[in-house]
Amino acid sequence: MIWTLNDDAQAVAGRACSRIQQAARTAIATRGRFSIVLAGGTTPALCYRLLAQSTSDWDRWHVYFGDERCLAVTDPRRNSAMASEALLDRVCIPRDQIHPIAAELGTEIAARDYAMKISSATPFDMVLLGLGEDGHTASLFPGRNYQLQLPVIPVHDAPKPPAERVSMNFPALSNSRQVLFLVSGNSKQKAVERWRSGDPLPASGIRSRGRLEVLVDRAAWGECPP
Repeated sequence: MIWTLNDDAQAVAGRACSRIQQAARTAIATRGRFSIVLAGGTTPALCYRLLAQSTSDWDRWHVYFGDERCLAVTDPRRNSAMASEALLDRVCIPRDQIHPIAAELGTEIAARDYAMKISSATPFDMVLLGLGEDGHTASLFPGRNYQLQLPVIPVHDAPKPPAERVSMNFPALSNSRQVLFLVSGNSKQKAVERWRSGDPLPASGIRSRGRLEVLVDRAAWGECPP
């Protein structure tokens, strides 16, 4: 795992944008398509807005989501709504190559539906993830025992509302050629410290087939030397 220190959230977003652009170029040149799993959160949103200003072979992109809240399709709190506003509605990715989680159908149905949807999509070329203050990533929270044989899981007890969500599980998120965490803000300091010290946080359960990098800003990193 590679930790890359950045000045602030904007720098994290800028570097993530560059990493994604390079991954897209490589995947499209090698395999003719680029599959990416998007994350929710403020810093990913900054990155998506930068991506929307860039050029890419957008018609070769295939977009998936790491997790989703069980809310109405148009609810702005959904990850898919944020990604649409910041990126997907601003570039020319074919609609049938954007694969939101149908979380409005409820946790169980949506989890089964999305498991089938991603079954032929892995390994992903890139998975984007964030880090919660408690060390969670996607909607995988501390203190839970997840059934690892399920690629996508229903979540009924998220500590922050809404409690009901749908999330890709550890094996699905780890089944990627690259995993990129975007972490910013001093509220993440304790989680970063625990992660670096080896605590068994959900974030530390993510692996990668290739590169796994954490882009972290100075506020989240704290006082420890790089």
